[in-house]
Amino acid sequence: MTDTPWKTDGWHTSPWNFDPEVTKDWKFPEKITVHDVTLRDGEQQAGLAFNYEDKIRIAEGLAEVGVHRIEAGMPVVSKDDAKVVAELAKRDFGPKVYSFARCMVDDVKRAVDAGVGGVIMEVPASPHLIEKGYRWELDRAIDLSIESTKFAHDQGLEVVFFPIDFTRSDLVWVCDLIERVGVEGHMDGLALVDTMGATSIHAMQFFVRTMKNRFPDKPLEAHFHMDFGLGIANTIMALSEGVEVIQSTVLGLGERAGNVPMEETVMALLTLYNIDIGIKTEKLKWLADMVAEVSGAVVPKNRPIVGDDLFKVESGIIATWLLNCGYEDQTEVVPFRPSLVGQKEPEAVIGKGCGIDNVKHWLERFQIQANEDEAMELLMAIKDWGLVHKRLMNEDEFQKIAGEVLNN
Repeated sequence: MTDTPWKTDGWHTSPWNFDPEVTKDWKFPEKITVHDVTLRDGEQQAGLAFNYEDKIRIAEGLAEVGVHRIEAGMPVVSKDDAKVVAELAKRDFGPKVYSFARCMVDDVKRAVDAGVGGVIMEVPASPHLIEKGYRWELDRAIDLSIESTKFAHDQGLEVVFFPIDFTRSDLVWVCDLIERVGVEGHMDGLALVDTMGATSIHAMQFFVRTMKNRFPDKPLEAHFHMDFGLGIANTIMALSEGVEVIQSTVLGLGERAGNVPMEETVMALLTLYNIDIGIKTEKLKWLADMVAEVSGAVVPKNRPIVGDDLFKVESGIIATWLLNCGYEDQTEVVPFRPSLVGQKEPEAVIGKGCGIDNVKHWLERFQIQANEDEAMELLMAIKDWGLVHKRLMNEDEFQKIAGEVLNN
């Protein structure tokens, strides 16, 4: 850690992040792993479908960025899914490849046939979901979990137990279920699953501490959803309590409001906590653009980290700061350098909200001569234009309106 981890050549965040009162209770593990679930959970986003070529392309992109683990899919779903899992499992391209399976022996057999080294095994883990959603007897969930996890272990697979709806369950009941699976079946790791994204940050700390006390020898993984926008914060809270694995998707793709987005989580760890987990952040924009193209997902232009307009500065006062600071001191104006995530450099743009310095910058850019009064008249004309068109002005439009105003 540098002497000023909040202010480096790449970013400038709050010094309060590293105050001893803030950091004294941190329990971040020495190694944090990214387990990507874009190919399985991400595809559950309504209206989204990946074919074989799509999934291979995304997996290769994940490997290029340095993702540690890939959940390649659920072989039992379709022949195409099984083909993807088998193809990725045989590759030596960096990430460890996992399959997803229900707690059923037949699902595990499909994972074994695909040749993966590990399997994420799901079971409904809240009494209300078992009884109302699945219409099972409670004992069935326990029996299936024990039988199938033991079978998976006997086949040489690493087993991560994945209790669905974990955070809305009765804590005593679900812990007893997990303990029985660990003793009578098998469990190498335990996923803390906030299926509905329904846990507060403070409850997440309590949840993780409870699991660490109850299962001190089991590695824990964070699989949270974004229904209330808290998935990233909850993931970082969990990591700070010793959870070792982030389960995330590119762009936060996933059911309902989606899964925890990998880009934002990785960058928050790097710039707010000075924790580098080995992801090539300079490729994050490239990866996001590729996944957006493949999936057809609509990405807001101001989306954190990867949005197209993230570093376009329209507001007059902020543009003045940017132009005064220049490249050397650009992190006085933005929290991190765009190049850190593969974005273009910040630019002062022209629209209804721009100021006189935006206009002067563009006049200089196109070598158009104007005095102070003319520049101000042009600014007023641009604001009128912006109210009508409600978007940024492009280069041709700027030169046209500048010509009209200055000629008059």
